[in-house]
Amino acid sequence: MSRFLAILNGAADDESMSEFSDDQQAGFMAAWAAWAQANESALVDPGAPLFRKKMVTQAGVEDFTDSKVAYAIVEAGSHDEAARIFSAHPHLTLDEGNAIEVLECPPLQ
Repeated sequence: MSRFLAILNGAADDESMSEFSDDQQAGFMAAWAAWAQANESALVDPGAPLFRKKMVTQAGVEDFTDSKVAYAIVEAGSHDEAARIFSAHPHLTLDEGNAIEVLECPPLQ
């Protein structure tokens, strides 16, 4: 089994995100909980939102923004299997442009 990091990218801007009603947000959270339960055996870390971002370089530290909105970590037998785990993730239904990156995290040797 290998570990994979999933980065959830959001296409919605702050304005369109505020258009989601409380019922829509509750529905999404219920769908996410159902997805997490269905994939419980693969989830190493169910993840969390990504807020308040800092970029650290040799020149210093600065705030930045990008489309990365959350992460999760799973274990799977292959990269394709890990990608399939996320193919039915409710994040993909929130906005037409939402996407999920699935990156292999091989063990250090």
